[in-house]
Amino acid sequence: MQEKARLAGLNWQVDSAGTNGYHVGEPPHRLSQKVALSRGLDISHQCSRKFEAADFDRYDMIYAMASDVLDDMRRIAGNRFKTEKADLLLNILFPGELRDVPDPFYGPEPGYHEVYDLIESACDRIIAHSTRTQHV
Repeated sequence: MQEKARLAGLNWQVDSAGTNGYHVGEPPHRLSQKVALSRGLDISHQCSRKFEAADFDRYDMIYAMASDVLDDMRRIAGNRFKTEKADLLLNILFPGELRDVPDPFYGPEPGYHEVYDLIESACDRIIAHSTRTQHV
């Protein structure tokens, strides 16, 4: 998303965080890195961090990959949770269907390509929507 925003001339700060903290301080999964690099994007420098309630103050919008993650965000943020700032990522592609991004973690490489394509499509739609609304 950061690179797409940059290419679109958007001065966005994009970050990623998890709600469970299992991989804090680690880089993305090796297959995530491999698939991204095959698409021209080096994500090896990224480092996992834990989502915190203050993220609702830092960011205009927070996308969750899955419903259970959105629930965790509500629990962690407590009264700082802002419904208007949180949504499932795939709702941008499939409005109202409440689809989760599949988790390829324990599967083979093709699953990582499928997930990359879904996330890329959602990011493209977010960028397109943002640039349309900025020109109105």
